Order: sequence, then C-alpha cells, then structure tokens
Amino acid sequence: MRIGYVAPYQGPNLVRSRPCLRNLSLGGRIKIELIAELLKKGSHDVEILSQGEVIERQLRFYRALNESEQFHPEIPVLYSSAFSVRFLNAFWSSLSTLRLFVSRHKRTPFDVLFIYNLKPPQVLCADYASKRFGLPVVLQYEDDQFLELSDGASSSPLAGYYLSRARRVLGTLAGCLSGSPSLLAQARGDIARLVLCGVVGDSILQAGKIPQEARQNRVVFSGTHSKPQGLEQLVLAWEKAQLPGWELHIAGQGSETARLRSLAASNRSIVFHGMLDRVANAQMLASGKISIVPYDVSQSRGFSFKTIECLAVGLHVISTRLVALEGLDPAIAHGITYIKDNAPETIAECLKRVIADREYERTAVEPTVRQYGPTAVASSLESFLQQITRNQMNSKTRSASK
Repeated sequence: MRIGYVAPYQGPNLVRSRPCLRNLSLGGRIKIELIAELLKKGSHDVEILSQGEVIERQLRFYRALNESEQFHPEIPVLYSSAFSVRFLNAFWSSLSTLRLFVSRHKRTPFDVLFIYNLKPPQVLCADYASKRFGLPVVLQYEDDQFLELSDGASSSPLAGYYLSRARRVLGTLAGCLSGSPSLLAQARGDIARLVLCGVVGDSILQAGKIPQEARQNRVVFSGTHSKPQGLEQLVLAWEKAQLPGWELHIAGQGSETARLRSLAASNRSIVFHGMLDRVANAQMLASGKISIVPYDVSQSRGFSFKTIECLAVGLHVISTRLVALEGLDPAIAHGITYIKDNAPETIAECLKRVIADREYERTAVEPTVRQYGPTAVASSLESFLQQITRNQMNSKTRSASK
C-alpha cells in the first residue's frame, strides 16, 4: 500500500531553512517519524508531504524543498512552498500543499491518505483526495481543533470558516486514530478507529534497560519550549522547591527558550541540553528518575506522547490531568502522579512530596512497553489498515449492487 502522509513535519533541513521557532513541534515530529517507520516496516511505502509553514511575517517567499537529512532512507519528506505574508500565509500554505499532494499522486498514485490533525492544508488535501481521487482518508487526531483557546485565536471569522470545513472532514473519514477517546469520538460514522496513546521507539527501549540504581537525582523534561508546556511555571517551581542534591534537566527548543534560560541563569541546578536526536534524547531521559509534564490543560484535549516515552524509559511521571490520560490502562497509570494544575506552588509541593516519599520508585516500564512497543503498535496499525480496506471493499460492493 502506498501511503501519502500530509503532516506538519519539521525536519532539520526545514528548521535551518525557515524560521520555525514560533510553531516548532518536536513532539509532533517524533510522532510522525515513529508512525511512518512502523508503516514502512509493515511493507507499506510512505511519503511525507509537509506544508513547512512559516508563521513569522517577513514578506518572504520560501521555495519548495526536500528534506536532506531523512530520518529513514526510504521515507522521503517533501515540503511545499511558503509565503509569509499576513492573510495570505494560510491560504498559500494550503494551496501549495495541495499542489504538492496532487503532483505526487499523479506521478505514483497513493492508495490511502493520512492527515495529521485538521489544519487548513490537511483539510484541503483530505477533501480533494476523497472527492476527486476517491481515496480513503485517515485522520491522526492529536490536538482538538475545536477547543476555544484562551487567547481567542479560534474566534475570528476566517478561523470559523476553516473550522466548518474541518467539521465536514470528520464526517468523510475512512479511519481515525488518536490517543484520546474523546477526540476519536468526534469522527462520525462506522469507520475504523484506533486508540493509540503512544509509540515506544527502539532508542527508548534500549535506554530503558538502565537500572534505577545507576540513575542520577534528576528531574527531566524534553519537548518544545512553548507556553502551553508550562515550562516557565516549572522553572519558578524549581526555585521554590529547593531540592538539595537534585537537578532539573531540560532538553528541546522553542519560542520560550531564551526566556527560560534567562529565568534560570542564576540557578546552577537547572541544565539545558538544547536539541537532541532521538538516541541522545532517550539517554538523557534515562539518566533521571522523574519526568514532568506540566502542560496547561486549557490549551489541549490531546495526549502527550512524551508521557508514554517517559514511562517506557523507566521514569516516574508527574503530569497535569490531560483528558486522554483517563483512558490509560491502570497498570500504566500506576507510574504517574497527577497534579491538579501547573501553578508553580502546585508543582513545587508535588516535587517535594514525590522525592521525600520516594514515590519516583513507582514506575510502569513493562506494561507500557507491552502495550506501546514497536511490535504491538505495528500489529495494531496493520489491523487498522486492514479494516479500512475491508470497509472500502464492502462499500464498493454495496454501491455496485444498487
């Protein structure tokens, strides 16, 4: 099966070529890579088509390009052109991504189209694929497109238009996979559905073999440095907690990196690692005992893949109550301590308690790997695709008999 994967992927070449800090998504990048790799291992051909969108307004045109540093030698990544002009940016990004998809399909037809979330380029490609080419469309639904954000970003007339088109796509899907049962329920009709809270890659599996006694007194975070991640609150909480002998290690990059470094400048127990590749990131995670995900729950109803990675690598996880966490197997949730919000005072008190009571020794490696390891997820994806194929064949049979 040849799979087109229209996703906002941001590889190294794109990050160097276009200003992406304000819309950087390191977690999204890893999710896309892991899913694509498992599909490839299942003998499917996968091609990633990304809008490579630039949201910084610079009155500049960016030509289409290919990713020169591929994460997999047989999975090409192609970026559409971008034009960073106010009011034209999203429109241009959508049309250029559609042109890229159509040209690739006409060159070698796709059998199915995967889209990652419901941004305008993904919605336009999905609509065109189903109506013009008759392709089954699969939605990988990570973030709630219809959540009214606190900054009012989704309240403009143009945003309302895009949301109405996204809602229509939810009724035309052949399949939907998501880490959140509530997001999965937004898709309509009798379609293939898959709850997928995470994927554990080989680098995490290897790093997870490091025994607890060999780990250091570290609290670790890895991900995009953006406001919804709650990192400013974490740094302030670390100052309040005063934990002798412990360090806070932060990996990743984003729009908040400079501010975070400034806030932590006088505290030698806070260490920044910058951008890490998958192997180095897994090793950094496995060097600690506690991971923290102080996400702002008002900004997302999706699921943090990093939670599954941290559990699989042997960390105890402190997390705000993202809705999707409610669907976790109890054996996996055993490795999580929940906080009611991400206020600095809340985070500080939780850190002190988890460390003082040695609650960090409560982990969930085995059940997490059993359910979300590469073998298990590959099998789930293959069954998911087979169900889509069966549904498509049955639909054609019913249409022919009328």
